[in-house]
Amino acid sequence: MASTSDTIELSEDELREITGYAADCARRVLPVFEQDRPGDARPREAIEAAEAFAGGGRRTAALRQCAWTAYKAAQETGSPAAIDAARAASHAAGAAYLHPKASAHQIKHILGAAAHAARAEELSAEARAAEEPAAEGTTRTAARTLAWASRHAPPAVSRVLARMPAPPAGGGRVGELIRALDTALRPAPTTDGPTNRT
Repeated sequence: MASTSDTIELSEDELREITGYAADCARRVLPVFEQDRPGDARPREAIEAAEAFAGGGRRTAALRQCAWTAYKAAQETGSPAAIDAARAASHAAGAAYLHPKASAHQIKHILGAAAHAARAEELSAEARAAEEPAAEGTTRTAARTLAWASRHAPPAVSRVLARMPAPPAGGGRVGELIRALDTALRPAPTTDGPTNRT
């Protein structure tokens, strides 16, 4: 079992793929935030900064600042769905700072944007169901969102998850979604042992 101090392999290409995936997940729910706070560009700027890094840009202090400002935007909105949409954007920019450490807490850098995006869609569905009884249920929404996130994950996500310990317990509903995504995307362990040669 890897300890939190163990390092893992993490190439720059893998880091860019993971960041691009996180940005794609966050962009899906950007309208949820912008409908609530149409004049607030901070989550959009965080996603765009993540996309720029994923496309070959440099990992700069400005990128880190975009992650923090999107997180602050989440704290300044009152809509639960918009909060998670902004947190997804924050995690998209933060994905570029995934460390090559075999730490369960690093998994949020990989799957945090996808999990918060799924939660934003789930909360949006809950709000619609309260207003329209015929609206799609939240369980179905969550399953559909997780299926999308699983289908669109690039190979780097599964490769890097395979080098990490299992995600931690707790974390509320977002923690549950992270663990569900991890289960869907983490490769099954191989049972092949060493072969005997004579």
